[in-house]
Amino acid sequence: MRLHRSADGRQWLGDVACSLPLPLPSEAVNAIVLQHAAGSGLDGLLSECARVLMPGGRLWLTALNRYSPYRVRWQWQDARPASLAHCRLRLRRDGLQVSARTHFGPLWHESGATGGKALPGLRAVSVIEFEKRTRALIGPEAVRAGGWRAPVAT
Repeated sequence: MRLHRSADGRQWLGDVACSLPLPLPSEAVNAIVLQHAAGSGLDGLLSECARVLMPGGRLWLTALNRYSPYRVRWQWQDARPASLAHCRLRLRRDGLQVSARTHFGPLWHESGATGGKALPGLRAVSVIEFEKRTRALIGPEAVRAGGWRAPVAT
């Protein structure tokens, strides 16, 4: 299912037209990909993603790297990327934990574009993978050897 925001930002359009909360049951989705989610109004969407994601499910969040020198290419287009630190804190409250973080795009070098030490943290796009983890209930106690008094099956 693909969704994108309407021009006024009040509704989600795409395969389904809806508003938050999403018309999906809780813990029904195994994987979610959020690509370049805008920073405004993201808290509600992240909470909904955490709600519909099943235990063990994964969420991939891609965002423009706010610290990349490449931001001058998209900044003039009024792009306002989400704060990844804020997203991590928000999703951690909802039971999701970071399982991987990577950066994509051209490498920026500390001595310019041609040489020097490569700085992968300054690539244009950041991708964070989250996993929904839940606490398991305590299982039944193990039966000690010879603990059964009657046969299990007759």
